[in-house]
Amino acid sequence: MEEMKKRKQVSQDDIRASREDVRTRSIEVALQLLKAGGRDALTTRAVADAAGIQAPTLYRLFGDKRGLLDAVVEYSYASAFNTKKAQKYGPDPLENLRKAWEHHTTYGLENPILYALMVGDPRPGFPSPVTPKVQQRLGETIHQIALAGRLRVTEKQAVELVYAASTGAVLALLAMPEEHRDLRLAQDACEAVIAAITNDSPTSNKPGAEAAAITLKAALPEVKSLTDGERLFLTELLDRIATRG
Repeated sequence: MEEMKKRKQVSQDDIRASREDVRTRSIEVALQLLKAGGRDALTTRAVADAAGIQAPTLYRLFGDKRGLLDAVVEYSYASAFNTKKAQKYGPDPLENLRKAWEHHTTYGLENPILYALMVGDPRPGFPSPVTPKVQQRLGETIHQIALAGRLRVTEKQAVELVYAASTGAVLALLAMPEEHRDLRLAQDACEAVIAAITNDSPTSNKPGAEAAAITLKAALPEVKSLTDGERLFLTELLDRIATRG
């Protein structure tokens, strides 16, 4: 009986592995078609033929063409992020934000079709699966700025502003003829946002209830002496101070 259970488990593992292999191969084929011929070249039939599978298999894996496109964008972003993760960041969180902005701009300009699908083709109520991941990674960088006492808006506001400005700058550059693009547009936008969300010096040297509240909230996870209820209450108070002074 035990041996039969083991064989059944192995069989199920093989099925899951095979399904994942087919899914990955389909995504990689779709990515190649998209880069070579644009969005019009990516049809379910073309992907199925190139991947050596039947069209119904694609629908079982991705639901529809939009599901396939979302999977391709997510796969491309994950690959780019894994490469970025291997790059070392320094101790200065503002410089790290500049580097993250630069990587974001480079990815968009090198992958215009994918980038347009990721941020330039919004569907109300159906956000791109990549958007929360991008904002989460951005939030980690913003959090380090807050811990350093350099943030003068809430972390949420900072993430939203940086995300909006960085994506807007890339879309503006993509809309220009390639020979007329000036990357200083993205750089200037980055510096303008940094000036808007940060202090010139840490809050320890610059008094102010709002900035102090933001910094304290960022450091709360490190405080072990509070109960969950006390932490929640203090977080609410700090949010009110940070946004209203």
